[in-house]
Amino acid sequence: MSDIRADRLSNLPPYLFLEIDQRKRSAIAAGRDVIDFGVGDPDLPTPSFILDATSRALATPGSYNYTPTIGLIEYRRAAAHYMKCRYGVTINPDNEVIALLGSKEGIGHLPLAVINPSDVVLVPQPGYPVYESGTIFAGGVCHTMPLTESNHWLPDLSLIPENICRQAKLMWINYPNNPTSACATLDFFERVVAFAKANDILLAHDNAYGEVYFNEAPPSILQIDGAKELAIEFHSLSKTFNMTGWRTAFAVGRPDVLAALAKIKSNLDSGMFEPIQRAGIEAMTGFDRPEIVELRDMYHHRRDVIVSALREAGWSVTPPQATFYLWAKCPPGHDSWSVATRLLDETDIVVIPGAGFGKTGEGFVRFSLTVCEDRVREAAARIAKLTW
Repeated sequence: MSDIRADRLSNLPPYLFLEIDQRKRSAIAAGRDVIDFGVGDPDLPTPSFILDATSRALATPGSYNYTPTIGLIEYRRAAAHYMKCRYGVTINPDNEVIALLGSKEGIGHLPLAVINPSDVVLVPQPGYPVYESGTIFAGGVCHTMPLTESNHWLPDLSLIPENICRQAKLMWINYPNNPTSACATLDFFERVVAFAKANDILLAHDNAYGEVYFNEAPPSILQIDGAKELAIEFHSLSKTFNMTGWRTAFAVGRPDVLAALAKIKSNLDSGMFEPIQRAGIEAMTGFDRPEIVELRDMYHHRRDVIVSALREAGWSVTPPQATFYLWAKCPPGHDSWSVATRLLDETDIVVIPGAGFGKTGEGFVRFSLTVCEDRVREAAARIAKLTW
């Protein structure tokens, strides 16, 4: 039988995390003691106050039916309440918020809702691979915005050619950033909003790590005057509340864009399971509870342990101010794949090569701080024995 796969699959780059996972599984199958700093999946359970809300919802008659694609009104009100309490942004729960089956789902489906074949999408690199793959599935054309250390991992808007500015319909940004951990200021957001307005470009801000920070709380792009007229922002409960497998998130902002996304979703999914929405309501309402502050403190401490160890081993590392990722510069003379390969082969440590996030990520590897402190210290001891 001939190859049945659609041509569009051939246009996709290899999915980074799948390749890393296969290599990790092979090492584990060989009986090796692997320490996994790869995919960012929290290692601790979902907080009990969220689990309690889920149990109550599961015991409620009628909670097993289909739910609205855009989410229960209570879920949308909780999201609006969170935006007001956290950022001072007023959101209308009736038309300025939509529930998502994880932010990855919304990010992947947005291009289907707002771009046509051959439309240009501005994509940061290094960056989350779904920005590119979602564009490819929708038939769009990616224009890379290089993120560089010299520009603090922010896109230099002045480098985008004028003809690309005229053609671009959608622009992705992501702060706090994955994989670089960089943060953006309100001043940068003001410049991005002005750029998008001048060029009639829809802004999509991926704010999945907005609650994983160590000092100053990162801002929302919707805090900028006029941003809701040309932007939507994605928020995820996965990282903040240890809920990666629950698949619960939301998007807020420009109503007609959210309505277009809802139309795509209504043809592809049947809404989020109600008990999960009830859990999400409890989570969003409790975003500032002591349990969540303790999680941030824990990541802060893990960060300090691995940063200290890498520096003692001669690595160049800037401590991140947000996310639970560490973006570490490769030892001189080594590329990111060779570093990742050597760490796995010689120390049984899994990290993500920066080149897997795009060619501008070369020269760095990403550590995820989702490993308990004892294992972080064990990994530090292994790394210290290597000579580069």
